[in-house]
Amino acid sequence: MKKKFNEKTLNYTKKYNCLNSRILNFKFYGFAFYIFLVFLLGACKTAQRPISMITPTGKKPKNIILMVGDGMGLSQITAGMYMNNNKLNLEEFAYIGLHKSYPKDKDLITDSAAGATAFSCGCKTYNAAIGVRADSSRCKTILESAEANGLATGLVATSTIVHATPASFIAHVTKRDMFEPIALDFLDTEFDLLIGGGKKYFERRTSDERNLLDELKVKGYQVSSSGEEDLADVKFEGNKNVVYFTAEEHPVPVSQGRDYLPLASKKSVNFLKKRSGKGFFLMIEGSQIDWGGHAGKTDYITSEMVDFDKAIGEVLDFAKKDGETLIIVTADHETGGFAILKGSKLGNVVGGFGDKWDEKGNSYYHTGTMIPVFAYGPGSEYFSGIYENTAIFDKMKALFGFK
Repeated sequence: MKKKFNEKTLNYTKKYNCLNSRILNFKFYGFAFYIFLVFLLGACKTAQRPISMITPTGKKPKNIILMVGDGMGLSQITAGMYMNNNKLNLEEFAYIGLHKSYPKDKDLITDSAAGATAFSCGCKTYNAAIGVRADSSRCKTILESAEANGLATGLVATSTIVHATPASFIAHVTKRDMFEPIALDFLDTEFDLLIGGGKKYFERRTSDERNLLDELKVKGYQVSSSGEEDLADVKFEGNKNVVYFTAEEHPVPVSQGRDYLPLASKKSVNFLKKRSGKGFFLMIEGSQIDWGGHAGKTDYITSEMVDFDKAIGEVLDFAKKDGETLIIVTADHETGGFAILKGSKLGNVVGGFGDKWDEKGNSYYHTGTMIPVFAYGPGSEYFSGIYENTAIFDKMKALFGFK
């Protein structure tokens, strides 16, 4: 009788200990889950709260470099990576977010003008608008604010410099194809550096007899072009603003010999750092990723993507040494509904595209998918999460401390 009692007692004790252990485990994992949930919700709130509520508590950037891969969606990035030995400089960016690219129009599909104006001015506007709001009124750009606050400024592009993206940071016109009026606006705001195509819109104008290159020289700018000297040979004089034209109109694709974007990026950051002790703002555009999407050509997309990533690498090297520079890499929109299809291998990407834009099948167009944002350097943590494309302007303005 005593033996049975001891066995029962032992069994009850084992069950109790087992139950107690489960309760303790439940409490531990429950508490861990609660902590994780609180952290997650807190992170979401931080990412989604209005920029006016964000007061940067860490080190603020002295310099901001905004790099825009025109038409660069996630598939374009992936394809470039797979065609570049499965590696991109973008992989070094720890903070990644997504922005909503739609314009003010009811249509969810933006163009480069409205997309770039969202970055430059912080306002949603209509497609084709350059530096103006939806009511066509002028909006002050981040470049103009930087100039007003004593910072150095620059624009670099692999398109004409009067094309939609670079133009949106310095010009104010109602239609993106107003190239000669856009060129005129470059004389209204001082800038320290300009590298891109489109020389003819400054020199051989059809709307008037002005030679804007001569006018820039009179204002003290150092002006040259690829027809006169290679960019590698151009010595940026520290006491002069620099204008360098890479083509009469559009530069050729990188597959046809264009090779200046990485070098231009490297020279630009080093030049601008010397130009102002208060810091600088620089916009660099890899313009022709977009054109590869419009053309429906995978090799055009990937070669331009790899070239853009080389420019990112040059800027990243500068930021690592400098320690005061924030780099933001994003796109205005995705182009072509580009996808990586079955049969693709490392070094050989098979690309597919969405529906044609018009009934005649002239061109693939933009899509409305959200766009990745990569950030590196002081303030980069504010670029994680999901937000409107206009928030990129808001975040840059807040980090610079502009009113």
